[in-house]
Amino acid sequence: MRLPPLIEARLLRRYKRFLADVQLDTGETLTVHCPNPGSMRTMAEPGSRVWLSHSDNPKRRLAYTWELVESRGQLTLVHTGRANAIVNEAIEAQVIGELRGWSGVRSEVPYGDKSRVDFVVDWEDSSAFVEVKNVTMADGASRAAFPDSVTARGEKHLRELMAMVEAGHRAIMLFCVSRAGTGGIRPADEIDPRYAQRLREASRAGVEILAYGCEISIEEVIMREALPIDLRESAMVGQST
Repeated sequence: MRLPPLIEARLLRRYKRFLADVQLDTGETLTVHCPNPGSMRTMAEPGSRVWLSHSDNPKRRLAYTWELVESRGQLTLVHTGRANAIVNEAIEAQVIGELRGWSGVRSEVPYGDKSRVDFVVDWEDSSAFVEVKNVTMADGASRAAFPDSVTARGEKHLRELMAMVEAGHRAIMLFCVSRAGTGGIRPADEIDPRYAQRLREASRAGVEILAYGCEISIEEVIMREALPIDLRESAMVGQST
C-alpha cells in the first residue's frame, strides 16, 4: 500500500488517545491526529522520529495525521486504520497462502451480534470469514505481542469467529504485524489475559490464527510473509515495556 507524502518530525507527547504534539525540523510545534486507539506501548516515547501526512480538507480540525514512528530502531505503522487496506492488497496479490485462489473478496460484511467482519473471501464452493487486527507492540528486539490494551471488542470478535466455525464455516483471525523486523508474535497475557485465553480457545475450536509481517518504508507498507505465533502461556517473557 502506497502511503501519502510524509514529513518527518519529533514526538513531544501523545495524549487523550487521539492527539499528539510534535516538533518539525523548523522548530514549529503542531498538534496532530493520532489514529490509534490503543495504549501504543513501546511506540510513543517522547523524542521518537515520526512521520506525518497532510490533508487540505478545510473541514478537518487537525490538518496532520501521525502515520509512522521509529520504535526501537524499527519503523512501525501508527495509523491502525490502514491495516485493512494492507490486507486487502495482500489478498488480491495472493500473498496470503491460506487465502489463495479466491473467486471474490467482500469487505465489511454484517455477521454475528451486530458486527461486521473485515473480509469474506469466497471460493467457488466455500467462504472464509476474516477478522484483521493491527499489531504494533514490541516484545523484545524481534517479537511483537497483541493486544497493547484491554480489548473487549477484540474478544467479541473471537467469540463470533468461533460461532462461525460451529455453524460450519471457515473463520480466520489474521494479525497484520505492521512493525518492521518482527520475527513472530504472542498474545499479551500480561495486558489482557481474558483476550489471550479466548485466542487460545478459538484456536482449539478451529479458528485459524494467522500472522503476516510487513515491509515498511516511508513510501509504502507491503505485507510479505507468514510469521510464527506462540500461543503457549509460557511464551510471555516479560520483555514488553
